[in-house]
Amino acid sequence: MYLTLTETAEFLDLPYEYVLKMIRGNKIRAVYDGEQYLVNKSQFSTHVEQMEKYREMIQDYLNEPIPEDPDVKDED
Repeated sequence: MYLTLTETAEFLDLPYEYVLKMIRGNKIRAVYDGEQYLVNKSQFSTHVEQMEKYREMIQDYLNEPIPEDPDVKDED
C-alpha cells in the first residue's frame, strides 16, 4: 500500500518537512509520479514495532513506584 507524503508524516508521527528531507536524502524510499511522492508503507514495519516497544518501555518506567529512601530519618 502506498501513502502520500502527508499520510506518511501522519503515520510516522513526524513533521511533513522532515519526511520530505528524508526522502530527498534517500533515507526513505519513495516514487515520484510527476505530481507527488508515494511511499510504500511496508518499509516502516520494523520502525513502528521498535517505536511501540520503546513507548511501552518508557511507560513501564514511568509507572514504576519510587522506592523509599533508606536514609530518611524520622526526627520527631
